[in-house]
Amino acid sequence: MFRRFLIVNLLIFRGVTKMKSKLLTTAAIFVAASALACTLPVLADDFGRDRDHGHDRDDHHRHPHDMHTETPIKHLVVIFNENRSFDHYFATYPNAANPSGSIPFVPKPHTPKVNNLANANLLVNNPNSNPANGTGATDPFRLDRTQANTRSQNHSYTPEQQAVDNGKDDLFPKYTGRGTAGGAGAFGTNGQVMGYFDGNTVTALWNYAQHFAMSDNNWTDTFGPSTPGVLEVVAAQTNGVQNVVGTSSSIADGQGGLTLIGDTDPGHDACSSTTSTMLMGGKNIGNLLTDEHISWGSFMGGFDLTLKNANGTTGCARSTFSSNVNGSIVDYIPHHAFFQYHASTANPTHARPSSVHAIGHTHDLNGKVDPANHNYDLEDLYAAIKAGNFPAVSYVKMPAYQDGHAGNSDPLDEQAGNVELINFLQKQPEWRETAVIITYDDSDGWYDHQYVAPKNASYDATADQINGAGLCGLGPNKQPAPKGLSGQPVNGRCGPGTRVPLIVVSPYARTNYVSHTYTTQASVVRFIEDNWLHGKRLGGGAFDAGAGSIMDLFDFDHDHSHDLRADALFLDPTSGTVMTSPPDEHHHH
Repeated sequence: MFRRFLIVNLLIFRGVTKMKSKLLTTAAIFVAASALACTLPVLADDFGRDRDHGHDRDDHHRHPHDMHTETPIKHLVVIFNENRSFDHYFATYPNAANPSGSIPFVPKPHTPKVNNLANANLLVNNPNSNPANGTGATDPFRLDRTQANTRSQNHSYTPEQQAVDNGKDDLFPKYTGRGTAGGAGAFGTNGQVMGYFDGNTVTALWNYAQHFAMSDNNWTDTFGPSTPGVLEVVAAQTNGVQNVVGTSSSIADGQGGLTLIGDTDPGHDACSSTTSTMLMGGKNIGNLLTDEHISWGSFMGGFDLTLKNANGTTGCARSTFSSNVNGSIVDYIPHHAFFQYHASTANPTHARPSSVHAIGHTHDLNGKVDPANHNYDLEDLYAAIKAGNFPAVSYVKMPAYQDGHAGNSDPLDEQAGNVELINFLQKQPEWRETAVIITYDDSDGWYDHQYVAPKNASYDATADQINGAGLCGLGPNKQPAPKGLSGQPVNGRCGPGTRVPLIVVSPYARTNYVSHTYTTQASVVRFIEDNWLHGKRLGGGAFDAGAGSIMDLFDFDHDHSHDLRADALFLDPTSGTVMTSPPDEHHHH
């Protein structure tokens, strides 16, 4: 009887919050939420709106709320965006220029100090005014919303090392800079690499940082572009390349194997290149989650090849037009596909799940192996959550026009995709035990002033150039390279690479907090292991074993059990500004 009463009240509340803001103010919503949450204790049946199917009583389909976790977090969503350095988005945080006609940003009082260009006094007299940069020599300069469509910079393994110049950080225009033809001033030269956005453009990210928590000391595990970053955030490992078709963007590891340093499509993927593909040895976090029957999935824009977009495109050619980049961009990019590189977690044919209730699970409701094998379209995440089947761990890649990668995306399209998903998540009853991590695969080569001497050495005669020809580290005798899959020191894992943003959005995130703890992409893997897997590690030389912890971004001492809506921040997807009431449903791709 009590259970029925609780469910009815929860449904009434969910219906009320969907009313137009004209009929109900935010304050009234929060009061109603608090009253309901305070009068009704939080039970397992509050979560998983469709749990009466019986599959949740199956050990293979346990509901995340019923699983043991080290923290109150039962659902993690990792939004893995593309190609932005920390200073490129936070150079002057929390102070925006606020010119006339811009979307103004006013910071909260007592915002913590961050390690950025403004606080390092590097906005003028910057070392990249170095004459060695030629016509690209320049101080950092502000980019506004009209300049959101930039050129993609050079973000390859070796040029990124050369740009940091053994810690001088003074050769970015020379080695990673690229300009936009016809652009005014430095924007039209290799000096474009010195440009940065502020809160008048990347408004949503600045608002999330103000209301939740972020790091100013988060790094890619190695130098280089997207695919190495994708592998680090799921497997903490780039050693163990197995060429499938042709060659890959890898180098000899010195032990008879290969280490990936560039982009290569996954082997056997229906949308991959026909001339160059590869797979990886070793394990990824999906393997460990599957072993413990913990639901998880990869959710990528464009992955469902059966859908037809509004412009009539379908299959691997599904595309979306962006007015910001003035072009139609193919939604699915194979070399961004998290789990397609390991045969054990791949779905090379893009097979569809047997049902919405099978999403996140290895087996369907009848105990048969589900054909999707944990790889889905982004639309499937929305559908699963609406059906009460919110996986414990979800990795998200936006369709390419919204992934943030300069050249095919931009900060404004990126903002729209991120905000729409986070707004949706915050309206779910599971929000009270959810965390969202927003972070990046690489820096795109954009200037960032901070340097960390190599913690992971590498000594390839050609590829490694940080502190001399063939050097990333103090030398093989003083600083051996990290061990690879074989247990022997391997080349090609020089790092940390570049500093990139990391923001945690959650009811349990600290408020207006900046962490200075050293973390990397592998820290995401470690958090999953620590929270769900009792600290079990991947092994085989993976970086998760030594990765820094992101736990200080959370406050688990505060009692959030009654905060059904109070810890949510709804933003406008277009402007990134705070909304006074939850937005209506508008996810229609």
